[in-house]
Amino acid sequence: MMALSVSSVVKTLYFSGIDNRHGNNHNHNQSLKHNKPHSFSISASLNPSPYIPKTKPEQKQVYQPFRPPPSPLPSQYKTLDTAGRIEVLANRLGAWHQYAPLISSLIHEGFTPPTIEELTGISGVEQNRLVVGAQILESLQQSNTDPDVLDAFDTSGAEILYEIRLLSASQRSAAARYIVDNKFDGKDAQTLARAMKDFPKRRGEKGWESFDYTLPGDCLSFMYYRQSREHKNPSDARTSALEQALKVAITENAKNTVLEEMQGKGDGKEEEGDAVGRGVLVPVVRLKYGEVAEATSVIVLPVCKAENGEKEVKEAPFEIRSEGEFGVVAAEKAWGRWVVLPRWEPVATVGRGGVVVSFADARVLPWKVNKYYKEEAILVVADRGSTEVVADDGLYLAKVDGHDGLMVQRGSALKESGVNDSLGTVVLVVRPPRDDTDDQISDEEWD
Repeated sequence: MMALSVSSVVKTLYFSGIDNRHGNNHNHNQSLKHNKPHSFSISASLNPSPYIPKTKPEQKQVYQPFRPPPSPLPSQYKTLDTAGRIEVLANRLGAWHQYAPLISSLIHEGFTPPTIEELTGISGVEQNRLVVGAQILESLQQSNTDPDVLDAFDTSGAEILYEIRLLSASQRSAAARYIVDNKFDGKDAQTLARAMKDFPKRRGEKGWESFDYTLPGDCLSFMYYRQSREHKNPSDARTSALEQALKVAITENAKNTVLEEMQGKGDGKEEEGDAVGRGVLVPVVRLKYGEVAEATSVIVLPVCKAENGEKEVKEAPFEIRSEGEFGVVAAEKAWGRWVVLPRWEPVATVGRGGVVVSFADARVLPWKVNKYYKEEAILVVADRGSTEVVADDGLYLAKVDGHDGLMVQRGSALKESGVNDSLGTVVLVVRPPRDDTDDQISDEEWD
């Protein structure tokens, strides 16, 4: 058996392609070899052969994919030709972050990821990780990251560094240190990066100010702390999330906040507030892009249009359950419109009878119009299992005389009108996602 180098294989494939393209002229070439005595030249411009078109066919505009400029090649690879670069990649000659720029150079020359995979055995996914990982490592070097952290990624680490690509330069350096100190793998690094990226967007949520956003451990702790509030209390899932939050917390404020949640002090304060008749606070949240996909737990609810009135709300399915090993969602009746939301704490408390009502204009809500006069669509989550108008400061879904559609009213306003039963208690208001996230509406900004 004869061993062939990668360069010889590339050349063989190239010339075999030429032979195949001219395979139809094989017999003609053989006849020329037998008629050697005469030598002549052929001019394409004068040759009247019917096989050569007289007019050049019109060149069609073909889409050319964007080819990013190649990263600077290490000095030991700059003199290599194309076949030599392919051979380096095929045999993984050198450190991963040294030969990774060769992939970009090949793509710049016209090679596609599938072609590179065929010649080198490096899959398209791995190619992307190598290229991006090398760029992240270079940015860590420019950020003066500690040498011992950089050395930890010298032999391997493309998969891990790829996961922190969306973080800022300062966040990458802190995340890399945390990853090395805690011996994280790729999945752990992905979880950490998401926690750090998501933390600033959670401003205003309970306990947020107790965690330090500059510390990866606190960002990770807040993520687990927030996830614990998506589960029922008490439950094993909630306890497990809080234990993880306490384990990774760095600052004392973060640890104390998690401990208070574990001891139930936060829930006790809320119950005491309701008992003495303090104002009922309805959260208003703005949904983030990709938040549903990243949620550890979600809820599916039927949707009604406010302009369709109370009949549609009453007809919407009351019971939605999860069935079987795959968690197939089943409803008691067919329904045309549904929405999937993260299982936030207010939504998780809603049992049988949860419904979502869509309003085309957020001004239907009783907040102070002088500061938040928002002409945008909103979703109002209501609990049809709690229809009695109890709290004066509570929000209720109701049909008000003089209005064609549904309205959101304060309990005090309904009581003044002699209304004691509503269509449901409002537990959450959801605003649509936006590219520029603004601050959440604070509790005191309700009218």
